Amino acid sequence: MTGPTRRPHKITDGQNPAGGAGRRNSEEKRRGMERLADLLPQAAREFGLEDQLEQAMVAAAWLEIVAQSVPAAAGACQMIGLDHGTVTVAASEPIVAQEIRLRSPELLAALRTRTGTPLRQLRVVARHV
Repeated sequence: MTGPTRRPHKITDGQNPAGGAGRRNSEEKRRGMERLADLLPQAAREFGLEDQLEQAMVAAAWLEIVAQSVPAAAGACQMIGLDHGTVTVAASEPIVAQEIRLRSPELLAALRTRTGTPLRQLRVVARHV
């Protein structure tokens, strides 16, 4: 003799198998959603990675700014360092290095505006990128 057949419990979004409201949904309602970009600076500070995060943010901004301002140089240069307000950029060709040097005040101002980082100087070196 077999026992009664059990119907499986249907789990819907926001419920756990026990049938109550899911932990995730209740936490979201209490805290609200936060953007990852808003959490990164605090996490970087807690782990001692502020300098690395700042350098990564400036490098990403550099790529965007060069693509907009000097499109011909976009693939031929990259930021390789950030040290005490000096941004170091490597250019693969001397002509690209010269163009970046000529536009350095404009590029540096755009970097300052976009990142909020107090940058003083743009140093350009010619080497294979």
